[in-house]
Amino acid sequence: MPQPAVPYLAYLLSALAVLAGFMGIYTRITRFDEWQLIREGNTAAALSLGGALLGFSCTLAFSIALHASWHLFIVWSLAAMLVQLLAYALMARVLRGMNDAIHAGNAAMGGLMGAISLGVGIVNAACLT
Repeated sequence: MPQPAVPYLAYLLSALAVLAGFMGIYTRITRFDEWQLIREGNTAAALSLGGALLGFSCTLAFSIALHASWHLFIVWSLAAMLVQLLAYALMARVLRGMNDAIHAGNAAMGGLMGAISLGVGIVNAACLT
């Protein structure tokens, strides 16, 4: 295996594992089953979850690009995960009825939550520079 492939694979596999962990935790803390709702065609749930996924991925990407150390990448990834989860928890409190609206298929609310998650992720990623 070529020498540059080793760090590439380490970062790729680690990022995918952290991303899967984030998705697992995120879908457990929400008050609805995103996967079931998405299977049923609920656009609101897909927009909300998709925004969270993209927002967290932004931070992972910046962390990989900016940190030479794999250990720092892991630390910042876990910090970013906490920020994304806190953003969801805060918005669930501030936007009363948000969970019910997403469960009911309110695409506007799902889109708003997705956009907030993406925005938090972008700002969080920029803070790494």
